[in-house]
Amino acid sequence: MSSELEGLLRSLAGQRVLVVGDVMLDEYLFGGVKRVSPEAPVLVVDVDRITWAPGGAANVAANVRALGGEVSIVGLIGRDDAGRRLREQLDSMGVETGGLIEDPSRETTLKTRIIAGHQQVVRVDREKRDRPDTKVAKLLSGAITERLADAGAVVISDYDKGIIGQLTLDVVNTAKSQGRKVASNPKPKNLRWFHGVNLLTLNHPEAEAASGETIDDEASLRRAGEKILERTGAEWVIVTRGAQGMSVFGANGRPPEHIPVLPVEVFDVAGAGDTVVSTLTLALAAGADVMSAARLANFAGASVVRKLGVAQAVPAEIAHLIRESDNPGT
Repeated sequence: MSSELEGLLRSLAGQRVLVVGDVMLDEYLFGGVKRVSPEAPVLVVDVDRITWAPGGAANVAANVRALGGEVSIVGLIGRDDAGRRLREQLDSMGVETGGLIEDPSRETTLKTRIIAGHQQVVRVDREKRDRPDTKVAKLLSGAITERLADAGAVVISDYDKGIIGQLTLDVVNTAKSQGRKVASNPKPKNLRWFHGVNLLTLNHPEAEAASGETIDDEASLRRAGEKILERTGAEWVIVTRGAQGMSVFGANGRPPEHIPVLPVEVFDVAGAGDTVVSTLTLALAAGADVMSAARLANFAGASVVRKLGVAQAVPAEIAHLIRESDNPGT
């Protein structure tokens, strides 16, 4: 098994993926705490370092790149410092950013996390969730059409910031008509815009919301998966379940398959879903079957939760975990 997965991991290099979705910039303010504010019962963080990283769909693109894939991204940014910084971040990684459309009427989604020591104490979000107007929607559609021809697979990353809608459904239909695989990580409220995707990923709470089932045992999990398949027309649904691993549901009455969680020390689960869907999409572009893609994504997700903050998995780390799983305790 390990040699097959390592072979699949190597095959990700050079695969071309188009990412469409809600982009954002993650900002981190790091510092120490030595006192409580005299103005209110809150900690005072003395900031000594600020870093920035791609977030949301932009983190999906960054993960594809870190895994060796070639990637273009289409999304909305504002004409502001956060948008400029996000484009620079992605450009430096080798992500093709010509599809980032500037909308002067909106601000780039910015999530600011304040970290005291190794503990996040607060997050501040600045964003606009409105749907783009007709003019901007046409620019987005043109950017997608221009880049779709070169993509081996498409991933649609939904963070409910306004880009998901009819445009998404058009992407699904066009990509599938051209023989491209389409993966997605939708929010439950937007499921109708993802009808017919090849692969749909949800976490445990999202799967409950999407299915109307309270998932508390194997029977309810199976009902949830079957309902989501039926409602979305997806070929495959993957539910990531934290400490319970991930469950893979296929259409046409296939029995679900469960992949156990890997025993790694977890520091931060932020961004793990982006890593999983990025790995799945690249593996599909490389011609992998869904179960092999899911097993590899399980290792990629385990690799990234060992890091603090939204981060990316890299092949060497994933390969180490794969070999380690064959030789536990070494």
